[in-house]
Amino acid sequence: VQLQASGGGLVQAGGSLRLSCATSGKPPADSVGWFRQARGKEREFVGEISWNGRRVKYGEIMKGRFTISRDNGLNMVFLHMNSLTPEDTAVYTCAAKIFGGIEYEYWGQGTLVTVSS
Repeated sequence: VQLQASGGGLVQAGGSLRLSCATSGKPPADSVGWFRQARGKEREFVGEISWNGRRVKYGEIMKGRFTISRDNGLNMVFLHMNSLTPEDTAVYTCAAKIFGGIEYEYWGQGTLVTVSS
């Protein structure tokens, strides 16, 4: 699986942003997750979505502000972020599990989100 995140940029506090993760290649991706890492901090789980989109899980602090969706026809997974704060500034990366896999084995390049106060 190859993954490429995009859509990052500079946004003001309180604003919204949508990140995209394009998946391609084989084996096909099962669950796709979003992670983020701020400078000087450990990587943090943002959320994940199952292959059919029926199961979505979020990291605790993202609940209510972030939404993950998926369009398998386009091979895309989206991270919709609302009410952004400077604490959301980080490099956001998408990753994939394959069917039958347990861990996230495939990782894409991240996209930087900067939230200004």
